[in-house]
Formats: sequence, C-alpha cells, structure tokens
Amino acid sequence: MKKIINVVGAIIFNEDKVLCAQRSESMSLPLMWEFPGGKIEKGETEKEALIREIKEEMKCNLSVEDKVTTTEYEYEFGIVRLTTYKCKLNNELPTLTEHKAIKWLPLNELKTLEWAPADVPAVDIIVGEAK
Repeated sequence: MKKIINVVGAIIFNEDKVLCAQRSESMSLPLMWEFPGGKIEKGETEKEALIREIKEEMKCNLSVEDKVTTTEYEYEFGIVRLTTYKCKLNNELPTLTEHKAIKWLPLNELKTLEWAPADVPAVDIIVGEAK
C-alpha cells in the first residue's frame, strides 16, 4: 500500500485575486501550479502547519480562515491528502524561495494554469463559489 502524505495548502486571497505558485524543475510535479503549503509535522494542527510552511517557503505571515476541502490524489510516489484553507496575508507580501514563480490571478483565470492534480478540486470549488 502506498504511503499517505498529509499536506495543507493556502488559498491566499488579496483583494479579488488568488496566489498561485509554480513548482520548480527540481521538485516532484515539475512546473505544475499549486496552492503553497506543505507537509503536516507530527503534533501540528493543519492550521499550525500552514502558518509554519508559508513562513518558511514565502517569508510571510498569514491568517488561516475557512477550510475549503480535503482531497486525495494517488501519485507514483504516494497518496497525497491535501486540505486547503482560505487565507489572508497579514502584512508582508510573499517572497520566492522554493517555487519557480508566483502570480496573483483573478478567480476566472485560475483554470488557465496547469494545476497539480491534488489541487484541482479546490480550484473547482473556489471558482464555482465566485459564479
């Protein structure tokens, strides 16, 4: 049986746009787009993990708000269980450290990107809510 990897993703809203992060060539799923975040460490809540990961990856603080969804997707390397939350930045803007690129897109443009499969259900939900 494949290993289950529990991860969290931040759907960061700023005005009417959402932060999208492109994975680097050296990461698994190279050049695909995702909501930034990462693995939940032992003893952490989902929200604590999300705050820590965004601080590490993007050098900024955020407020975690409502849960959007939890999805599972089976990749070659394991099963990713991704829980996404709507978030807002507290003050500083994200800094690129691990990702190849980041961009702010309006909801109606999110589907123009090639998203990592585990992130697609969350994209569908937030785009659907905006209609």
